[in-house]
Amino acid sequence: MEEFHKVRRLPPYVFEQVNRLKASARAGGADIIDLGMGNPDLPTPKAIVDKLCEVVQDPRTHRYSSSKGIPGLRRAQAAYYARRFGVKLNPDTQVVATLGSKEGFANMAQAITAPGDVILCPNPTYPIHAFGFLMAGGVIRSMQVEPDDSFFPPLERAVRHSIPKPLALIINYPSNPTAYVATLDFYKEVVAFAKKHDIIVLSDLAYSEIYFDDTPPPSVLEVPGAMDVTVEFTSMSKTFSMPGWRMGFAVGNERLIAALTRVKSYLDYGAFTPIQVAATHALNGDGSDIIEVRNIYKRRRDVLVDSFGKAGFEVPPPAATMFAWAKIPEKFRHLGSLEFSKLLVEKADIAVAPGIGFGEMGDDYVRIALVENEHRIRQAARNLKRFLSTADDTLHNVVSLNAHRS
Repeated sequence: MEEFHKVRRLPPYVFEQVNRLKASARAGGADIIDLGMGNPDLPTPKAIVDKLCEVVQDPRTHRYSSSKGIPGLRRAQAAYYARRFGVKLNPDTQVVATLGSKEGFANMAQAITAPGDVILCPNPTYPIHAFGFLMAGGVIRSMQVEPDDSFFPPLERAVRHSIPKPLALIINYPSNPTAYVATLDFYKEVVAFAKKHDIIVLSDLAYSEIYFDDTPPPSVLEVPGAMDVTVEFTSMSKTFSMPGWRMGFAVGNERLIAALTRVKSYLDYGAFTPIQVAATHALNGDGSDIIEVRNIYKRRRDVLVDSFGKAGFEVPPPAATMFAWAKIPEKFRHLGSLEFSKLLVEKADIAVAPGIGFGEMGDDYVRIALVENEHRIRQAARNLKRFLSTADDTLHNVVSLNAHRS
């Protein structure tokens, strides 16, 4: 039978190939060190869990919740933006709770996209940024990720040569997977570009609190006038180690937030009320939990960079996020990221995310997640060193010529 139209528009999910190989290896008794999926291993702070347990005892909280988020939660998110970024938000009209930032992005795409609308999207980038709009009938025009002086000339060309004119520009800093961090000056140029061409800005700020120097990543909404054209998405998954709780937010332009809120009202009743209350408690906390999480990821990053470097795999130290974005060693680069990732599972008991899964411009790279403790990261480095030191002798008759890229 012919595939459904929207399913047919989606490329193969390359991560699934690595996941199947990983599962098969584990079934055979292998101890796979999983640095692939960005699934935080740290426990949710006890105070947040305790608040959930307290509230869930009240049967009144077991009923349908509010799709846009309970008022206290939206007020807490507005207060967080005021403290962290100096941005004033109306919790009633400029804040909506989402089931994680991924759901927020996907439903925003459904809310604003007409068939054939052109979206300017980074490449490589987190898959939902492109796939959410593809599923909504949009057309993706790729752009570079690095936020430097070369970022804007291709955007200007895209506006001149796209029919219809682009609807929206997606930005994601700190970036998943590349870990690039943008400055406020860069965001000022983004806002000026968007206003000049009447383009919506959709900013993914999921990693705002996972940074490793003394300069916290800014929000594009700090730019005067950004609220006229921008919606920003945040998540509690990494900041508070709450990935399975599925709690995030969209904030910004009232018209866009209203559109997202209306679409969501047809699709869900919001997160379970005790989860929303516990999330409120987290946002209203003193921030000590955030600092602890940040310090753990920083130590893991330093161990990863040092140990993998000594093993022969250079990993640039990311300035932010819970990921490192590393170029495949030269001798393996011709294989592409998917085949190299498979080799690491088969020959080194290490799982990473192939860069091709984030866009064709990522195929020379792999993403390494800081989701194992320091001991396991060092163990992965030992496995890697053993694999790299013997690869010339053991792989000449293993890698199929069909795996090679032209």
